[in-house]
Amino acid sequence: MSFQPVFALFWGKVKESIENHTYAKLTLAKTIGDTELKNIYVRPVLLENDVFSLSITARYKTEEIESFHTLDEAFIVLAPYMNNPFLTALLFTTENDITFKLNKKRVGTIIEQAPTFKNASDVILEMKEKGISI
Repeated sequence: MSFQPVFALFWGKVKESIENHTYAKLTLAKTIGDTELKNIYVRPVLLENDVFSLSITARYKTEEIESFHTLDEAFIVLAPYMNNPFLTALLFTTENDITFKLNKKRVGTIIEQAPTFKNASDVILEMKEKGISI
């Protein structure tokens, strides 16, 4: 069984946390072996004219590369990195921490735990204040 449907469910929780203004941050981590790519961080940004976007920062051993995407584009950009090289995606919200994990057989699971962050990201709070929706 493919893990993609479970990752799509996880991404639905990412969208929901942004829409509900509870999103704090998203990280792809735990690589398979020693890879050039170490982590990917996803944070919300407001571009010119208060246009919502996601900043995707890929941290390599020697450099960082940042790109900006819509919510739907971000899913397309990030999905191929699951299982190659990442086994874990961590979504931090003010309501709970949601972890997408791949086990040794590459079966995806979603685990929810108590929240690490008390406040949503500054950009999410600014969007709420200004009444900006995605």
